[in-house]
Amino acid sequence: MSIVTLKKGEGRLLKQGGLWIFDNEIDSIAGTFKNGDIVEVHDFDGYKMGKGYINQNSKIRVRMMTRKPDTEIDAAFIKDRVKTAWDYRKTVMGSDISSCRVIFGEADFLPGIVVDKYENVLVVESLALGIEAFKEKIVEALKEVMAADGISISGVYERSDAKERKKEGLEPHKGFIGGEFDTNVKITENGVSYMVDVVNGQKTGFFLDQKYNRLAMQKLVGGLVGTVFCGRYQESEKPKISILDCFTHMGTFALNCGLAAKRAVTEAESAGSVDAGLLSRISVTGLDISEYAVSQAGENARLNGLEDIVHFRAANVLDELPRLYEAGEKYDVVILDPPAFTKSKDATKNAMKGYREINMKGMKLVKDGGYLATCSCSHFMTQELFTQVIGQAAKAVHKRLRQVEFRTQAPDHPILWAANESYYLKFYIFQVVDEK
Repeated sequence: MSIVTLKKGEGRLLKQGGLWIFDNEIDSIAGTFKNGDIVEVHDFDGYKMGKGYINQNSKIRVRMMTRKPDTEIDAAFIKDRVKTAWDYRKTVMGSDISSCRVIFGEADFLPGIVVDKYENVLVVESLALGIEAFKEKIVEALKEVMAADGISISGVYERSDAKERKKEGLEPHKGFIGGEFDTNVKITENGVSYMVDVVNGQKTGFFLDQKYNRLAMQKLVGGLVGTVFCGRYQESEKPKISILDCFTHMGTFALNCGLAAKRAVTEAESAGSVDAGLLSRISVTGLDISEYAVSQAGENARLNGLEDIVHFRAANVLDELPRLYEAGEKYDVVILDPPAFTKSKDATKNAMKGYREINMKGMKLVKDGGYLATCSCSHFMTQELFTQVIGQAAKAVHKRLRQVEFRTQAPDHPILWAANESYYLKFYIFQVVDEK
């Protein structure tokens, strides 16, 4: 087995608990190997630091598989890693595992691979050359450990079509692993049903990481409906509630808000505490630049019987928000869930400008005392930086923010300390008030 020796003083991230060794940290490589092979890693003084797979096409030259140099990276090793990952999901997610992330790369000590479960379908995303050799072993191990819990996997699809693969010298790839099956999969999350297109949807087909953030918005909107329609505004002239979901994708936040509003109104009407017909005073609008996403979102609204109060349209959010402001539109709730504005450290400065701009535009549309949910899904946009730009945005538009809560990704996307790439989602809910 080839031996990779680090330069003196290098491997700081590795020594802190990370799994990556970069090309400029390596002093020498002894022995013959091909890219993707398992190698042994030594510190500059010969101390054995573990084993990982090597790829000279990548700046991330070695991704560590184990810190134990005597461990064999074989089928039993993979089975143990997979079982540990599945046991973790059962523990932290409880019964909420019908759709969840079951393997999260480095955070599950299986670097370079992601596996999502949508009901009885698995979707695999392989992002590194070295993990390719273990991909099918990981899938088979998942099937085995799930079968032990009475879960039968009916199909597996590979969505290894991310641009990151090119950095590894890999071509994008999509296709079935095993037999073909219907790739439109119905899932239910937080009481909302969706049709997930695992072939054409973004990433692996659906953004599972926002699961409990969407649930938090259900709680907020349910409370808002109760306050506006059942509380001190009861005698005002026909109050209305309007919600704007920006970058809606499959309509996830909009549908969670719509479901919460419909439930709250239905319960209040059944109790006789409000007049009938209040649903007509609730409007949830979802915006997305993709016509395909808007079409999917509309189908999901119909699937949940929410088409009367949740509507979607295609629009460039960055252009549409100023237009809505100029038209005098105001919303009780505005949700900003943009794509990552930066995927590299070098682009962080421009990303900060983008996040500041979108939050300024969003805040200007929130009614005095209304609510803003805003998030970033880039690990380069740290919590500190994201908090900073939100504060700058509020100051620029003369708004005061009262933090309701700060959240991050669902626990099926664990954050491994020292593996900074595993902590990427930051999610704030604020009450937005005019300067007093």
